[in-house]
Amino acid sequence: MKRVIASALCAVLPMFLFAGDNGYKVTYDGGSVPDVKAGTGMKLYIDSNQIRLVSDKTDVVTIPASAVTEISYGQDVHRRVGAAIGLAVVSFGIGALMALTKSKKHFVGLTWADGDKKGGLAMQCDKNDYRGVLTGLEGITGKKAVDSEAMTVKN
Repeated sequence: MKRVIASALCAVLPMFLFAGDNGYKVTYDGGSVPDVKAGTGMKLYIDSNQIRLVSDKTDVVTIPASAVTEISYGQDVHRRVGAAIGLAVVSFGIGALMALTKSKKHFVGLTWADGDKKGGLAMQCDKNDYRGVLTGLEGITGKKAVDSEAMTVKN
């Protein structure tokens, strides 16, 4: 009897431990989504035929994959000056070294046109997740992500 219970726990327990949320944590950075402020933490779900942004377990926006017109990607690189100043108070050497380091933020943008409903949004993704977000979006939409750094603007 003990072996049956032990083998059942060995089979069932990992399913509960590793059965997680298949969404990505993102931060809404701006766009045409109503009633959502920039800086709001959300979950991005990439389903087989739609893209959903969820905040507090309620769908904020649902975008059909066929309606996506463009996927863009960009980075914001800046020096960690604030952290360096804080560390310089404690140890000048460590603070000086911290001032030389850089921080990157990864942004993914979406634009869509679903009949008369058009919109767009930008979201900040985690450095470990942005490649997965881009690959998932490219996979369900059939669109290739455009690097905003490589785009040339003509006036």
